[in-house]
Amino acid sequence: MTQYLVTGGAGFIGSNLVHRLLERRNARVVVLDLLTYAGNLDNLAAAQHDDRLVFQQGDIADRGLLDHLLREHCPNAVFNLAAETHVDRSIDGPRSFVRTNLVGTFELLDAVRSYWSELDPVARDSFRLLHVSTDEVYGSLGADGLFTEANRYAPNSPYAATKAGADHLVRAFFHTYGLPVLTTNCSNNFGPYQFPEKLVPLVVLNALDDKTLPVYGDGKNVRDWLYVMDHCDALLAVIERGRCGETYNIGARNERTTLQMVETVCDLLDELRPAAKPRRDLIRFVQDRPGHDLRYAIDASKLELELGWRPSVAFDEGMRRTVQWYLDNSTWCQRITEGVYRRQRLGLGGNV
Repeated sequence: MTQYLVTGGAGFIGSNLVHRLLERRNARVVVLDLLTYAGNLDNLAAAQHDDRLVFQQGDIADRGLLDHLLREHCPNAVFNLAAETHVDRSIDGPRSFVRTNLVGTFELLDAVRSYWSELDPVARDSFRLLHVSTDEVYGSLGADGLFTEANRYAPNSPYAATKAGADHLVRAFFHTYGLPVLTTNCSNNFGPYQFPEKLVPLVVLNALDDKTLPVYGDGKNVRDWLYVMDHCDALLAVIERGRCGETYNIGARNERTTLQMVETVCDLLDELRPAAKPRRDLIRFVQDRPGHDLRYAIDASKLELELGWRPSVAFDEGMRRTVQWYLDNSTWCQRITEGVYRRQRLGLGGNV
């Protein structure tokens, strides 16, 4: 039985990864999640009766808790997905991003280093820690080019800066202590269980309620979109076959502008849940957010060539599955939006 520790395992990408891991008969998964606004036990409900899943509510920056979990459950591999992720929230309140993304990653690395150093030689040799990061650490691209693993870091938001700092800590623990770590930098994800402050679920829920669909600026900012289960499969490929100390970019070559994404969701809703008027009529352009990067696009050729990973879900199919999931899971959506987040505008600058 392979033992996994997944930090942030009740969040969007983390919960999808947990479900993917539990599809394997020889996997046992320990989830550590603080259950802030975006961490949600409902995301793990489908596995609640699986005795191979252990949930621990707690803070990645709590060193004592980390030491306890590592020694009690003896993981063979650790996935670090514990993070504050929303750029707009980092503009309004960057302090929590520094604590979770930077301090939390340090505490995890240091706790894992202590645990790993005490393993027997065979277990030490096979142990891995995978730190999951973002393409936003690279800054903004112009109209041409792709982010490669050799790109210099140039973060432009508090969120991106804290993730960049965490990436550097991971690298340092490899070169200084020999800790067997890997890092991935992914493009924008979409799929089930995504917190509705993010673009795709926000558009779905607002459109269903006949509410305005806000598009920042002129809607021409470009992102490379990746279906979340393809991302999970890439993470498994990296932790199982990747070279320690290396970084792997994960993307699907699905560049779309913000406006194109919103229009795609509108058109799918018009097909799957017809309304009296086209949902595109709800689109409104609003003030852009500060420091909004123009374009991200990933070159994933290193991952593809070295580890044999390819995205398996086409963009159109992934979007259809995603929109249908939100339509089929109205109770999940209602429980989320009845909590602390009510689809209000974020990122205009607030309390630090």
